[in-house]
Amino acid sequence: MERPASIPATNVKVKFGIKRFGITPAGTKSEIRHTAGHHHLLVDIKQLPNLDEPIPRDAQHIHYDQGETETILELVPGRHTLQLLLGDETHEPHDPPLMSERITVTVQ
Repeated sequence: MERPASIPATNVKVKFGIKRFGITPAGTKSEIRHTAGHHHLLVDIKQLPNLDEPIPRDAQHIHYDQGETETILELVPGRHTLQLLLGDETHEPHDPPLMSERITVTVQ
């Protein structure tokens, strides 16, 4: 098993990225279906949300409705998992889903 990355602070700048796909605010309809969307950060989830429904909105499913590509994440010391999931204009995952690998970090 891979050793988790160590982060020295509880407030960490996280940058999001995606290749060959547009980032737009929530509610923005693309001319061609599923060519753009916005990020959702999944924090410490045990399993993915239902990929046929809108992504939940809570402390573990953080929405970046304005098309943000970075954030300051406040995490308590300890081990955490992070994963990005792109949603369409109605917060539903794309089909097929566009998501990052889940990473594990340890906050000192």
